[in-house]
Amino acid sequence: MKKVTVTGKTVDEAVDKALKELETSRDKVEVRVLEEPSRGILGLIGAKDAKVEVELSIDPVAEARTFLLDVLDKMISNPEVNVEETEGYILFEILGDDLGLVIGKRGQTLDSLQYLVNLVANKHSDRYVKIVLDTENYREKRKKTLENLADRLADKVVRTQKSVRLEPMSALERKIIHTRLQNRTDVVTFSKGEEPNRFVVIDLKR
Repeated sequence: MKKVTVTGKTVDEAVDKALKELETSRDKVEVRVLEEPSRGILGLIGAKDAKVEVELSIDPVAEARTFLLDVLDKMISNPEVNVEETEGYILFEILGDDLGLVIGKRGQTLDSLQYLVNLVANKHSDRYVKIVLDTENYREKRKKTLENLADRLADKVVRTQKSVRLEPMSALERKIIHTRLQNRTDVVTFSKGEEPNRFVVIDLKR
């Protein structure tokens, strides 16, 4: 959890400064008073500010889940989010009605939601939290589709002796293509273009 040490003329002033620095509210922190303020002699000489230590008590995963449910509630009916901890990341499995709206064209809406959820989770966490969003096993289905596409186009490149340019994809999907073909001895892959229009090229290995 993140924590800061802040001073102020009063304890309340110091706490307010800390809340602004942490970009959070009073109900989401724990406050420890390190030094009480003192006025000093004649209110001037030897005066000391209050010093407090303020620590976030937010669960980043719970915060991200709450954020996601709030967004989904505006998109679909009866949204639910199941959380599963796996090796290397935390899976948010989305349930509900009209899940095609959550996925979007080629998973673009799902990827955008995943990006926002990770921003929320890591905003107040002192360790990186990786959250992956999925629904109706879309990620695995899309992975298999891309792997089949990579195999088919690689064979076409070998057959026609001409390179093939794929449609623009996210970094995650481009990685699936690269990984699928990295052990082939007859073709090579590389990415070109600028985000969000970056794409994969499959070419003959010279």
